[in-house]
Amino acid sequence: MNTSGYGRACAKLCSMLDVSLIRREPDLVRRGLEAKGEVADIDWFLQLDKDYRKVLTELEQMRARQNALSPEIGRKKRAGEDASAELDEVAELKSKQKHLGERKDTLAHDLKKILMRLPNLAADDVPVGHTDAENEIVDTWGEPRTFEFDAKAHWDLGDDLGLLDSQRAAKLSGAGFSLMFGPLAQLERALWNYMLDLHTREHGFQEVAAPYLVLGSTLEGTGQLPKLEAEMYGCKDDDLWLIPTAEVPLTNIHRKEILAEADLPIRYTGFTPCFRREAGAAGADTRGLIRMHQFHKVELVVYAKPEDSDAELLRIRRNAETVLQNLGLPYRVLLLCTGDTSFAARKTFDLEVWAPGCERWLEVSSISTFGDFQARRAGLRFRREGGKKPEYLHTLNGSALAMPRVIVSILENYQREDGSIEVPDVLRPYMGWRTEIRAS
Repeated sequence: MNTSGYGRACAKLCSMLDVSLIRREPDLVRRGLEAKGEVADIDWFLQLDKDYRKVLTELEQMRARQNALSPEIGRKKRAGEDASAELDEVAELKSKQKHLGERKDTLAHDLKKILMRLPNLAADDVPVGHTDAENEIVDTWGEPRTFEFDAKAHWDLGDDLGLLDSQRAAKLSGAGFSLMFGPLAQLERALWNYMLDLHTREHGFQEVAAPYLVLGSTLEGTGQLPKLEAEMYGCKDDDLWLIPTAEVPLTNIHRKEILAEADLPIRYTGFTPCFRREAGAAGADTRGLIRMHQFHKVELVVYAKPEDSDAELLRIRRNAETVLQNLGLPYRVLLLCTGDTSFAARKTFDLEVWAPGCERWLEVSSISTFGDFQARRAGLRFRREGGKKPEYLHTLNGSALAMPRVIVSILENYQREDGSIEVPDVLRPYMGWRTEIRAS
């Protein structure tokens, strides 16, 4: 069977999991989906896939037959011979092609609908598990601070300082928002300026000022749509969505482009607000800054050759850890299990800082490799030197870092008995050499 036409069609309709992998290793795909807690009817997909290829083959055969009849019809007409039989066959072929074309479009739609909801498969070294309790602690840095006084949670510290106000924010926007005033707002601004300077001056990233609104197709490229639609804010009258993370625009900058091998790796960083519904989180972490509908974050995104992606993952992890070490915040590194790894990710490390007032570890960064999963969805390819066939590149990203929980950890780790907050050394140049935050 000639499947070249199917290969070209798949390039258009199947830009997510590799269709050839599903066809070749269906049991492996089933196990991979189960490990991520997903259930999908792979047998149904394979049947649709088989039907689709059959329709494409029939269409190609009909077009070939129609092309073969055209010169014969011309010859008979020039010779004054009867070509009615050939003309009738052409008409019948066109009618059949119309119906087969409609069938092809229906099958393509059904295949894409299934594929768009199939998650990426976890890497072989990701621990199999179902909940965050099965994540593995792979590293730690620093010792959780102890105090000679009763440590306060950040919401009490912020309230006592008169600098953090969730009640007035709720009057403006409802629950899940906050107002920060004076030196606390300055602290956040200092954080993102420090992080951007560190990543651009020392870590080799190029800063990008990206849009905060993106098209639905952009979110499809990184895997947020259609799976995570309920988690995002869409604009009612436009095909525009508020970004849940700067990963979305930064990963799609080179959408549907073919890059040169010499261009890679490409490393982008950007600071943006992030907007999330946090659907299903009602009643959880409602106090303070732990879970917000709007927050700020510095993001790192890398486009890499496949053979370099593992090294780039560890590089991003080191970049994010450097921020925490320079801030003097104790943290631990978790390798997420399959069930806790996100829809699009192949492997993820989480960085969690210790918050002594809350008495808990708080995630401030997720650092992930996606393999070619996002690249297939967004059409991100590169061509190796020598003009070979384009290949899908690999994408990676990491938060470095998400602001609210870093602020939480600074307030709680740097608090003093009198309620004032010491400013970490690396942030002082960004705060007019302020050394402490006190109530005004």
